[in-house]
Amino acid sequence: MRTVNEVSKLTKISVRTLHHYDAIGLLKPTKVTKAGYRLYDDAALSRLQNILLFRELQFPLKEIKAILDNPDFDPKEALAQQIKLLELQYKRMGELISYAREMQKEGVIKMDFHVFDKNEIEQYKEEVKAKWGDTKEYQEYEQRQNNGHDFEESALQLMNLFSELGTLRQLPPDDKSVQEKIKELQNFISDNYYTCTTEILGDLGQMYACDERFKRNIDKAGGEGTAEFVNRAIAFFCDKMMQG
Repeated sequence: MRTVNEVSKLTKISVRTLHHYDAIGLLKPTKVTKAGYRLYDDAALSRLQNILLFRELQFPLKEIKAILDNPDFDPKEALAQQIKLLELQYKRMGELISYAREMQKEGVIKMDFHVFDKNEIEQYKEEVKAKWGDTKEYQEYEQRQNNGHDFEESALQLMNLFSELGTLRQLPPDDKSVQEKIKELQNFISDNYYTCTTEILGDLGQMYACDERFKRNIDKAGGEGTAEFVNRAIAFFCDKMMQG
């Protein structure tokens, strides 16, 4: 068994990230001592390896969890798929390097853009998700995508919501106006992406604060500290909902 600090040193993943993985159910510790220390066995580390490979392949955490939690998940087959995706990325990177070197050598702009085509990689990623990512939320998202939902416009509206929440961050998270805005956020996600249950909203709140990409974009929309503020406000909202 390894402690969370030992796993962090071994994998170069921050303790905070490991805590986040625990909170969203992506990587639960094998055991938690009476003193509250998280311990991880080899099976947990094996799951972490899969998480890191999928992250390297730019799969979102939600999709990784759906894949790994699928009862039909086959680690050997998944590893073969991960290797295939890495090989595709390696091939594409080599082509991009050759393309850039040729431009550097010739000193001219090449009117050949085929090396920027990511269709083969994206198609294979979709096959992996289709095989393992069998969750109700993912299927709902896919259905809306197939129905022509404008996710680009939804993303802009979502950032506007975070911008509005940013203007409230001087208030306590349990303030009525803040909580009303969190309810609006939950409804927006349900209306535009997938049914956002209280549990899912809580997971999203932690992701907003812990995932650097989300945190950076949310803070850009609402100002420094907005992502952390939204997480605290969501936590209060969810606790209140669960208590009835």
